[in-house]
Amino acid sequence: MNIVLLGYRGTGKSTVAKYLARKLGRSVYRTDDLIVEAAGKPIPRIVEEDGWPRFREIEAEVVREVCSRAEDAIIDCGGGVVLNDENTARLKKRGRAVLLTASLEALMGRIRQDPNRPPLKEGLSFEEEQRLILAEREEKYRAAADVVVDTTHHTPDKTALEIIQYFKEKLWLAE
Repeated sequence: MNIVLLGYRGTGKSTVAKYLARKLGRSVYRTDDLIVEAAGKPIPRIVEEDGWPRFREIEAEVVREVCSRAEDAIIDCGGGVVLNDENTARLKKRGRAVLLTASLEALMGRIRQDPNRPPLKEGLSFEEEQRLILAEREEKYRAAADVVVDTTHHTPDKTALEIIQYFKEKLWLAE
């Protein structure tokens, strides 16, 4: 069974994915990296040149491909993957979804200076954008989640251990 990491930008999905992969001896599929590879350009350029709709099309193709081949892997999803219900259905058919969350303050501190995170909404301040997008996605994130883990005050290592323990308790992961 795959472990699918969902959540907003800056919740720690990529770092936690590395820890989980190391501790469990599993492969990691990072959908954002696969999108960059498929498009042949970085995410900010995809968005600038082709727009968010094209980015989401490529993302859906990547999710379809990953779900067709990933088995007992860690799937690190981009923050907006849940915007497409088919993506969510595919990911959940092949695994259990862990929603990583963090306080707004923690998220903003983690992502403020990252040049690989293009704006999702134009005409808003950085904080207004984060509040709006989080509010828009909250219901979809929660609906997709099999478990929710708050990373605000946890190290990635502690978060990974918490996920592993939860999966073992639910018998989703062998001892």
